[in-house]
Amino acid sequence: MHKAGIAGATGYIGYELITLIHRHPQLEIAWLTSERNAGKCFNQVFSTPWDYPLITLADAYLRTDEVDVVFLCLPHAESMEAVSRFYAAGVRVIDLSADFRLKDVDTYKRWYGAEHTAPQLCAEARYGLCELFRGELSGAKLIANPGCYPTSVNLGLYPLARAGWLGQRVIVDSKSGVSGAGRKTNLTYQFVEANENITPYSVGHRHRHIAEMEQVLGAANGGGHGGPLRFLFTPHLLPVNRGILSTMYVDVSPGVTEERIRELYAENYAGEPFIHLLPSGEQASLAHTVGTNRCAIGITPADPSQTDGSEYVITASIDNLVKGGSGQAIQNYNIAVGLDETAGLK
Repeated sequence: MHKAGIAGATGYIGYELITLIHRHPQLEIAWLTSERNAGKCFNQVFSTPWDYPLITLADAYLRTDEVDVVFLCLPHAESMEAVSRFYAAGVRVIDLSADFRLKDVDTYKRWYGAEHTAPQLCAEARYGLCELFRGELSGAKLIANPGCYPTSVNLGLYPLARAGWLGQRVIVDSKSGVSGAGRKTNLTYQFVEANENITPYSVGHRHRHIAEMEQVLGAANGGGHGGPLRFLFTPHLLPVNRGILSTMYVDVSPGVTEERIRELYAENYAGEPFIHLLPSGEQASLAHTVGTNRCAIGITPADPSQTDGSEYVITASIDNLVKGGSGQAIQNYNIAVGLDETAGLK
C-alpha cells in the first residue's frame, strides 16, 4: 500500500481527499495535519467515524519517512515552505494551492500579492491538468494541482486553442457552489446571505485564476487567430454546496462548422475516462458532474441558423471539490506513480 499525508486536512478539500483515499485500492492515510485542531481527532472536527489524530505541520516534517506522498491543502502563499521541506526530504508532493501553478514568479506576485520564496522549484513543478499534460506527470515529484475555475475553462477551450481556432477575446461566466470559498467564517457565505441569491465577484479581469487560463490557453493558441488572448471572467457565488458551471462565449476561425469542432474535441479527448462530451444541443449542467471526477462539455453555435458562424457557446461543468481539487490530485498521483489513472475515482 502507498501511504499519504494530508497537510491542512480539516478543510472541505481535505475531507474530500480522505473520502477518496478510503475508496482507493492502493492508497491509505499515514497522518493528517491541522494547525488549529492539532491534538484533536478528525471526528471531533467533522461528523464522521474517522478518528485519525491531527498533528501539526512541524510534527509532520519529522515523519516524512512514513509517507510516499503529501497532499498539501494549505492556503495560497503558505505552501512554499512546506513544499520546499517535503521536496527536500524526497517525498512526492501534490500542492493544491496556487503557489506552484504559475511558471513566472513575477506573474505570481502580480496576481497573488506575495513574493515567491521558492522560485527554483517553479521550474521543477508540473502543472497537473491531467488530460492536457499527462506526459509530463509520469514520475513527477512535485505537481501543482490546477485551480477549480481554470480546470473547467481550460478543459472546455483547449481543443480550440490547440487548433489555433480560438479568437482573441474570451468571455467566461462561471458559477461555483459555496464550498469553493473554503471552510471559513465570512458573512458572504452564511446561509441567509447565500441562499436564494447569486453574487458576482472579481468581475472582468480581476480574478487571480485568469493567470492559469492565460498560461495554458495562451501558450496552446499561439496568440489566437485574432491576436493575444484577452479574458473577461466573472465568477458568481451559487447557492448550492458544490459544483462549477462555466459558460464561455468565443469567436472561432471563420468557416469552422459545429461538426468540425465536435470532431476536433472528439479527437483531442479520445479515450479520456473523465471527459464527457455532450451530444449536439445538450448543455453541461452541475448534475452531469457533481460527486464525480468528470468534466462535461457542451458545444453550441451562438446562432443555430448560421451553420458556419464564428460565434460559439461552450459550457463545461465539474465538481469543484473533486475534479477541481481532491479528485484531480488523486488522478495526478495515480499517473505520477504508474497506477490505474481511475483508481479511487468515478
